[in-house]
Amino acid sequence: MVIVEQRDYHVHTGTLPELVKLYEDEGIAIQQEVLGGFVGAFTTEIGALSTYTSIWRYDSFAEREQRRAALQARDDWKAFLAKIMPLIHTQQNRILTPTSFSALQ
Repeated sequence: MVIVEQRDYHVHTGTLPELVKLYEDEGIAIQQEVLGGFVGAFTTEIGALSTYTSIWRYDSFAEREQRRAALQARDDWKAFLAKIMPLIHTQQNRILTPTSFSALQ
């Protein structure tokens, strides 16, 4: 069963451009190599501001667990996390399952 993970990072006011630049320059390449299934990355214009959202597709929850564990084990990812952690205020993750009529399956 396909799943989609939505990861929202709420950053300290004024630090969103810095977080986005760090992902653009370093983080997203590491994630794409290990996680695969990159759907997109977004920022918020209306609603909960100062939010960076990424969306990832996996073939199963087990695949997600395996890929996320592999990501967490990488030294380059650990170094990247050390740069972004001071910027992040809170984080929220959601696992979504597509409906039978969803364009993303």
